[in-house]
Amino acid sequence: MSTETITPADSAAESVTTLVERLARAGRAAQKVLARMPSPDKERALKLAGAALRRAGPGILEANAKDMAAGEARGLSSALLDRLRLNEKRLEAMAAAVEQVAVLADPVGDVIGEDARPNGMVLQRVRIPIGVIGIIYESRPNVTADAAALCVRSGNATLLRGGTEAMHSNRAIHAALVEGLVEGGVPAEVVQLMPTQDRAAVGAMLKAAGLIDMIVPRGGKSLVARVQAEATVPVLAHLDGINHTYVDHSADPAMAAQIVLNAKMRRTGICGAMETLLIDATYPDPHGLVEPLLAAGCELRGDARARAIDPRILPATDEDWDTEYLEAICAVAVVDGIDDALAHVARHSSGHTDAVVAQDQGVADRFLSEVDSAIVMHNASSQFADGGEFGLGAEIGIATGRLHARGPVALEGLTTYKWLVRGSGQVRP
Repeated sequence: MSTETITPADSAAESVTTLVERLARAGRAAQKVLARMPSPDKERALKLAGAALRRAGPGILEANAKDMAAGEARGLSSALLDRLRLNEKRLEAMAAAVEQVAVLADPVGDVIGEDARPNGMVLQRVRIPIGVIGIIYESRPNVTADAAALCVRSGNATLLRGGTEAMHSNRAIHAALVEGLVEGGVPAEVVQLMPTQDRAAVGAMLKAAGLIDMIVPRGGKSLVARVQAEATVPVLAHLDGINHTYVDHSADPAMAAQIVLNAKMRRTGICGAMETLLIDATYPDPHGLVEPLLAAGCELRGDARARAIDPRILPATDEDWDTEYLEAICAVAVVDGIDDALAHVARHSSGHTDAVVAQDQGVADRFLSEVDSAIVMHNASSQFADGGEFGLGAEIGIATGRLHARGPVALEGLTTYKWLVRGSGQVRP
């Protein structure tokens, strides 16, 4: 007979595990109903969900005000508070994103490959939903709406686990979304929000292989690292957004200055923000790149050659080249042309988004070809690393791995495929 003692923590963990299993099974059953819904019906339901978000706007903003007050009291960083904050403009953008997803082409049922075999069999590869997708995220309440919309449009059920800092906002957004979806005939269990903020719920989701088909983490490095280390469920994720902008000697100075300033300072707390500026040693106006950043309140940390550009640039440490600041801080290095820039990016990039500013097409082509990141840009701000800006309507995250999906993950990234084989009596000899 075992003498093992069951502690309250064990009991609570068991309860959370049971909860996750129950929600996942309910999501699985609801997803089967959703998978049978015609595309126009899913489109209508999402439009109703967008309208419901607008109707619930005052209540959502009131809930967000509670989260903001709690976050300020807890001492959240300015970057996290910016991610958390909702206002009328951001709320409208959230509702509009849901409606944009509604009218995107439905990937489910697309034939992505077809072949007739010599024996007369016809083979097709057809897109299908993944199934039940668990999404674990921090800070950004808009993820609740984006994830729900993308999952519904692609025929998936989703189990959402938002961060405690956005608890009231997430609940208000979820309630509005479900109201609209149900009005459109989508089962409420297609989009479920974890009803507890117990951290054990995250662990239970990560271990729910067979019940949850894929986990998507969106948050800080520690969250994503934990998910990747502990999950028995397949994970679609990225770690840091250590993004570089390389300004070649051939760059147009006015264009380069504008891109660099926007890449860092438009919104410092998003994963597409530039964290390291690389300047070609022969670029004619390096001060024209750093001055606007300094004037905008950005702290610059550079190597010896970068510090020679402006005395206000602080010394960089080894850690600065591998840091995702997510605030008004940027590392600056002077490099000896495209070869040195490529070497620096290869050593320090997290594989998220890297950009080159150059008029020399040969330099641009080398950068685009040789930088092994999910998104590589030429003469554009890294702040465009966003599913909406890519015409995808919204994104469930940006993946930096090499399997299944890479870059902004939207509708197609939330599908898999199956083989359909049509024969006429063939048997294998």
